[in-house]
Amino acid sequence: MHEKRFEGNIERLRAPERVERLEVGQVIDLCLENGPFDNLLDVGTGTGLFAEAFARRGLQVSGVDVNPEMLVAARRFVPGGDFHEGIAEALPFPDDSFDLVFLGVVLHESEHVLKTLQEALRVAMKRVCILEWPYRDQPFGPPPAHRLTPEDLAVYFKQAGFRKWKKTDLTNTVLYCLEV
Repeated sequence: MHEKRFEGNIERLRAPERVERLEVGQVIDLCLENGPFDNLLDVGTGTGLFAEAFARRGLQVSGVDVNPEMLVAARRFVPGGDFHEGIAEALPFPDDSFDLVFLGVVLHESEHVLKTLQEALRVAMKRVCILEWPYRDQPFGPPPAHRLTPEDLAVYFKQAGFRKWKKTDLTNTVLYCLEV
């Protein structure tokens, strides 16, 4: 059993105020900069919110989540997607399977951050993008003690084997795009 499995209300994950807070359109634009990208793996896909947005941009999308209830919702919202039950620390895909691997506000929930990053790198051919909460107190998202500092992330990125990344501060979140 994955200890950090999301057990909340599925509808809450797609509430308009949450979608707006996550700046989905801008995040997708930044992830796809300097493409092209044909396919994507959405790690911790949840209800498929980001997978759906990437699919609307023409990518073939796959997703993985530990919660089978989330996968039912993801399949409903993204009927053309390929969704699997699994954990971020042991992705059920061969090496170099995806042009782009995306982790949307999920890395801080990982049981093993370094292993999650190593797995993302293993299955990515071009880029890994990580959307996370900034390391500050906000009236939404996890408490600061559950968030990852930029300094800690930089250490993890290097340890995982990434040598180049770009950090973009958004209004409510931070996006890291790591080149493979």
